[in-house]
Amino acid sequence: MDADQLPQLLRDRGHRATRPRRAVFEALLDDHGHLTVEELAERVHSRQPSVNLASVYRSLALFEELGLARETRLGDEGAGRWELAHPDEHFHLVCVECGNIDHHQGTLVEQVREHLAGGHGFQAETVDLTVTGRCADCAGHTSPEPLTSPRPATGRP
Repeated sequence: MDADQLPQLLRDRGHRATRPRRAVFEALLDDHGHLTVEELAERVHSRQPSVNLASVYRSLALFEELGLARETRLGDEGAGRWELAHPDEHFHLVCVECGNIDHHQGTLVEQVREHLAGGHGFQAETVDLTVTGRCADCAGHTSPEPLTSPRPATGRP
């Protein structure tokens, strides 16, 4: 979905298409997600100075309720990172060297679901798989100390 479709979707589901909501959604689109609330608020505030942190939190909560955005914990000291909603088949690849966060699509998540259901009787609602390591760009060299927290994606969806 793109930013032009957001107002109609919000109205169809009984919500107003406010300026803060549009600004938050556009920031998620522009930065390909994986941003903390504070990082999102900075980007939104640079475009719409009147939008405060509370409005960003409320917008994200609504987007999550509507299935438009999701919060993911990527092992960075408990800070949630927000992104546009995507199917569970996508999992996160987090580079411990440069901090890049990328999506990978494959059958592994479905295999985890099947294993949990068949072997444990557990019906997974959401599977959020994160793999840490080094991206292709960083694999050829190493840094003295890996990052302790991933940085936002660098433009790769």
